[in-house]
Amino acid sequence: MREALSWEGTPYHPHARIKGVGCDCAQFPAAVYHAVGLIPDLRPDYSPQWMMHRDEEHFLEWVTPYAREIGREELGSGDFAIWKFGRTYSHGGIVIDPSVVIHAVIAGGAVVRGDMDRDGELQRPARFFTLFGGDYGR
Repeated sequence: MREALSWEGTPYHPHARIKGVGCDCAQFPAAVYHAVGLIPDLRPDYSPQWMMHRDEEHFLEWVTPYAREIGREELGSGDFAIWKFGRTYSHGGIVIDPSVVIHAVIAGGAVVRGDMDRDGELQRPARFFTLFGGDYGR
């Protein structure tokens, strides 16, 4: 959690992943999970609007080799949440506690905390994953 929270306030910028300078909702968790040794250095290639024009679940394809899907009732600190925006699951955040996440948000312009029980943009279909307790693709 210390690594994820150290990104708080980093400006939103598509495809970027430099702490304090810029990141997006895909690069932020990839950078955090890599920094703590949970995944290799993943650098997915995508259009900032891919989820509006395609049905392919690219974000899920990047997540599932390194994580196991869990129910919301199983969420713990450091787990991963991904929401459906547009046509696919395309917005990710790192769980701080069962209802609070930290994520890079276009509208907020930065990496911010959000509440899955209160924030309107997080009131959409979601899936949850853990990267802990297994050797998921490593």
